Amino acid sequence: MHSALKDQGARTDILNRLRRAEGQLRGIQRMVEQGQDCLKIGQQFSAVRKALDSTYQRMTLCFLEQELSQRVSPDQLEKGDRDAMLKNLETLLARMG
Repeated sequence: MHSALKDQGARTDILNRLRRAEGQLRGIQRMVEQGQDCLKIGQQFSAVRKALDSTYQRMTLCFLEQELSQRVSPDQLEKGDRDAMLKNLETLLARMG
């Protein structure tokens, strides 16, 4: 069974990140159309890729938190542990990119 991201705040954050990346991609298209320098275009590609990687990581963590919350009912102490674990996972994922 597939699950959708249900947290409205997380969905809004992810959509905003995607819209920014979309704007960056349109900017790259203009740069190519205008025949701008390949190095500058390459830098913009790198920026878009990093933005998309960051968005994917955010979406993955939100999904994981959502699924854990639905399947496990932690007490306050365990919730703090879970939040710390998710923060550590976020840090590790960020270092991969």
